[in-house]
Amino acid sequence: MILDTNGLSAVADGEAALEPILRKAAQIAIPVIVLGEYRYGISHSRDRKHYEKWLTEYLPKFRILDVDERTTIPYAAVRTELRWAGTSIPSNAVWIAALCRQHSLPLLSRDRHFDAVPGLRRLEW
Repeated sequence: MILDTNGLSAVADGEAALEPILRKAAQIAIPVIVLGEYRYGISHSRDRKHYEKWLTEYLPKFRILDVDERTTIPYAAVRTELRWAGTSIPSNAVWIAALCRQHSLPLLSRDRHFDAVPGLRRLEW
């Protein structure tokens, strides 16, 4: 499973509703894009030290997904499909969706705009 930024935040906050979902996951991955968004968010948080400590401790337990040349193929496909459908989603979300396709993994997110991406399986809690 891949974590979107709100999924990563929920994991960091220890949301109990995630426990059964996380237990079923063979692996938990974080796109480098999500990691950047999360670090940006914690840099502006009142609880910055707490979240930085949590991230330092837990980051090694996750697989970090980089964007590479192979990611550009599903990225182009997702953008094309959304354009044909007359739908748009945030640009970072297109990269995250492309990584989901590239690695054939579902996405843990509360963001419903991912539902516009054909073939993407979004898990919600």
